[in-house]
Amino acid sequence: MGYEIQPHNAKPASVWNAGGDRYNEISRGIADSIEHCVLRLDPQPGERVLDLATGTGWTSRVVAKRGAQVIGADISADLLAFAVRQARTEGLEIDYQLGDAERLPFADGAFDAVVSTCGIMFASRPEAAAAELARVCRKGGRICLTTWLSDGNVSKIFRVMKSYMPPPPDPAPPSPFEWGRTERLEELLGKDFDLAFEKGVSFYREPTAEAAWERFSGGYGPTKALAASLDEDRRAALRRDFTAFHAQFPTPLGICVPREYWVTRGIRR
Repeated sequence: MGYEIQPHNAKPASVWNAGGDRYNEISRGIADSIEHCVLRLDPQPGERVLDLATGTGWTSRVVAKRGAQVIGADISADLLAFAVRQARTEGLEIDYQLGDAERLPFADGAFDAVVSTCGIMFASRPEAAAAELARVCRKGGRICLTTWLSDGNVSKIFRVMKSYMPPPPDPAPPSPFEWGRTERLEELLGKDFDLAFEKGVSFYREPTAEAAWERFSGGYGPTKALAASLDEDRRAALRRDFTAFHAQFPTPLGICVPREYWVTRGIRR
């Protein structure tokens, strides 16, 4: 894993690293959307598939179980370390590499297919990441992405967190949730891929709203890093607001938050 992350992505890498092994619990919470994406990617035995922004490797493991040759790339060395151990535990041969989505360490056309589940949307420079996606996918190959809707519940959770963040620089960086609009996906990818879209809903379930806070503040890099940056009073306020958001979705058995996303499939021209 000797590949270097670009300097402007050092801070995002440290944020995602903050989740550590417990990030895998976050992936479990979106496992339904990952299965949906892999179903539409339809990886075949022996195909070379890149799982971009693999995190702790959940998607890469789903793809590998279908017989594909998988490489998982991510900017977070700590998440990759868990992915390596978990693949070994499950007896799966997956190659994990440190990789910056905006400058990937792979040859042109190296992959039959590329998948990214709620990952590439968080790249700092979307145009660069989209160009790399096209570069490493062979002609006639395909991509499949899941991206949270721009006005869905995950976007709303980030709005809760945003009120506790320092003001963004001017000009503000692009929102990852722009990837949750088909118009923006067409702008980013439409010149290189024939695109088709399908909407889905991932259901996030916990026994209590408080459990959602424990899960995210313990294992989700952006929430954990934000909480760690705040003084005691502000952290308590964030916890209260985060918990109150999730408490809006009660069921007789706990909470269930519907989180809408797009599956985007692209065929490389």
